[in-house]
Amino acid sequence: MIFKAIIYIILAYLVGSIMSGYWIGKIFYHEDIRDMGSGNIGTTNAFRTLGIKAGIVVMILDIAKGTIATLLPGMLGFHGINPLIFGLVAVLGHCFSIFMNFHGGKAVATTAGVMLGYNWQFLLVCAVILLLTLLLTSTMSLASITSFVLGTVYSFFIGDLFLSVICVIACAVTIYAHRENIKRIKSGTESKIPFGFPYWSSKKTH
Repeated sequence: MIFKAIIYIILAYLVGSIMSGYWIGKIFYHEDIRDMGSGNIGTTNAFRTLGIKAGIVVMILDIAKGTIATLLPGMLGFHGINPLIFGLVAVLGHCFSIFMNFHGGKAVATTAGVMLGYNWQFLLVCAVILLLTLLLTSTMSLASITSFVLGTVYSFFIGDLFLSVICVIACAVTIYAHRENIKRIKSGTESKIPFGFPYWSSKKTH
């Protein structure tokens, strides 16, 4: 069982490490997304720099890899470890990709994919929090952080201790990944998305 667990953990990390934003930009737009917009490889920067179609594809692929990493071991008959472990490893792969010199995205979409595979009702609550915060602030980074923090708090009320532990870890990773965004939020220079109420336009910070 230990050998199988190690194999699935490695696979989960490798799946998480596949940076769809980078490859979509390279293959279809002949651009390196790391040199565009915020320089991040994730979904938000794909929407901002490559457009809506590319952003949607990147989002779907990033969600899918979190779901695949979470569900695949069980689908193949391995039930010795809580599937959230594999999901968390995929999230770490997305943030610290071996294919990108251990750099990566901020794992919001990939974490959503993990929760989609594990507990879609919990994901729905977190998604509502994210969307409401985004509509109120027009700031994706703030909405992401808020959904992770409040989602973690909510996890303690649904009776799944393991989920709560994973949420605490994922929340810490997300806050660390957004550390530069947090500085820009404090200084009032963080990029905003042009919708929501209220919406104040601001200069994008790259």
